[in-house]
Order: sequence, then C-alpha cells, then structure tokens
Amino acid sequence: QVQLVESGGGLVQPGGSLRLSCGVSGRDFNIYVMGWYRQAPEKQRELVATITTSGGSTTYADYVKGRFTISRDYANNTVSLQMNRLKPEDTAVYYCNVVLGGLRPVVHWGKGTLVTVSS
Repeated sequence: QVQLVESGGGLVQPGGSLRLSCGVSGRDFNIYVMGWYRQAPEKQRELVATITTSGGSTTYADYVKGRFTISRDYANNTVSLQMNRLKPEDTAVYYCNVVLGGLRPVVHWGKGTLVTVSS
C-alpha cells in the first residue's frame, strides 16, 4: 500500500514563486521515476516534469523550461517542484506520481494540490 501526499499549493501572483512537495509512504517498494503532472479545467492531464532514480535524469515540458525545477530527496522519498515566474496559464491542479520498479512496474498518483496564479 503506497500513498502519495502533495503539499504547497495555493494562491500566488503572476511572476511569483511556489514550491510543491510530495511525500511517498509505504514499505517494500523501489521508486524508479517520480514526476509532476497538472490538469486545468476542461484540459487533459499533462506532463510537467519527471526525475529518475538512476542518475537523476530530468525531463521538462517545453512550457516550464527555465522556470520550473524538479528535485528529489532520496533519503525521505520526496519529490519537489520549484516554480518560478508563474503565469496565469499555470493555474491547475498539480498531481504527483511515482513509478515503482520491479518485474511489473506500477504507477501511483496523489490526490492533487491546487495552484492558482492570479493578481
């Protein structure tokens, strides 16, 4: 039984910054990939950023490159998303997810945290 809990969402002005965190709890699992996705009203869920356990390789969506940074705390099984120079278009529910390694990889999702960018 693996659980993901996001935190750090809220209201921020355009051009401001916000940091999201996601903690993973459970036992007897190995994390292969951790990432952040987001979903705005009437839009499909889309990739924001991912980071792998091996080598810490990162992937970013084009619309966040240079503004967002994903990082992982290996000791505490947490993943964070530092968001800078936020735009109103960034308003969405942000979801944490993990891919667990093994013979049969399994994907888990958090319940999401709302980020609202507005003046």
